Amino acid sequence: MSKSVHVERTRDDGEIDPAPTVLELDGVTKRYGPETAVSDLSASVREGELLTLLGPSGCGKTTTLRMIAGLERPDGGRVRVDGSTVADDRTFVGPERRDIGIVFQNFALFPHLSAAENVAFGLADRTDEEREARVDELLDLVGLEDHADSEPGELSGGQQQRIALARSLAPEPEILLLDEPFSNLDVDLRVEMREEVRRILKEAGVTGISVTHDQEEAMSISDRVAVMNEGSIEQIGRPEEVFQHPKSRFVAGFLGHASFLTGYVSGDLVETSLGPVGRDRIHGLATEYDHTRIDVLVRPDDVLVRPTENEDDADGHVTYRRYLGPTVLYRVELENGDVVEAMHNHAEQVSLDTPVTVELAATHDLAWFPLEEH
Repeated sequence: MSKSVHVERTRDDGEIDPAPTVLELDGVTKRYGPETAVSDLSASVREGELLTLLGPSGCGKTTTLRMIAGLERPDGGRVRVDGSTVADDRTFVGPERRDIGIVFQNFALFPHLSAAENVAFGLADRTDEEREARVDELLDLVGLEDHADSEPGELSGGQQQRIALARSLAPEPEILLLDEPFSNLDVDLRVEMREEVRRILKEAGVTGISVTHDQEEAMSISDRVAVMNEGSIEQIGRPEEVFQHPKSRFVAGFLGHASFLTGYVSGDLVETSLGPVGRDRIHGLATEYDHTRIDVLVRPDDVLVRPTENEDDADGHVTYRRYLGPTVLYRVELENGDVVEAMHNHAEQVSLDTPVTVELAATHDLAWFPLEEH
């Protein structure tokens, strides 16, 4: 490929030089009449990175993508691509001049053209020989060299997506935008294509920005995730960081099941209804919270539930269960009114209303928030 993945270099002081920034959003705002879709949003994306904008419907993620592409003009702020301003209060560069490709959720392939002709569509400025070589290169990259003459209607959903991806990569864009790229695929194919798309982008050396409301998808393909809510980014970081150390209750809840244990900070311990937790296991607990109550975030895989015949030994009762195939999700109301959830193997059956003991089994740092009545 003519593009290559940026290689980080180690400086003389042992530190690693970060990849250069190719996209900057600085205080970007977009309004539709009285409604503000995106509010004062700032973020940057580095070369070769795959960033996912993640959030519920209506949070502004697709509007943000459209402003990056040049399909919408911001009402405030600045957009820079590769150091050049493409949108601010005085400048607006059209989408055809931004060196940005887009893969739409419906793939938008030309039904009357073959796979190879679809890929070649954006290469009109190249010679026949250059165009043919580039198409062959991309069909090989996406694993569809044997389907060059097939029309979209003869291809599966996954194959159509790969052709759409190859077509968007053909002009060698600086940035590739993916708008809900897996939403039209069935569940099994969705998982397979996530890995395939990430591989293709990394091999092509292209910077990618994806939009989705699917938490699992965002976590599995992204180098970084930006969680959006009501037009703003609530948190941006590596998937592991955002999941394990959410900075807001919204982020904690949107990225998976979130339960909260009321705890009292006492010296080196945080006392909870499930027993004491070492203060050193509560991530970043500030001294100003000494002798106060906090909420400790626990997820279903942090909790073990066991039935007990002795009510006096019980920590709570099962109030809800949901069968999920390989696992079962249980909800337990504790004696102090806290509610926690636990995920167990499907073979471990616990009935509703069963008295249970509950063990906090997490081996990692736990996130926390100032107390909120719940």
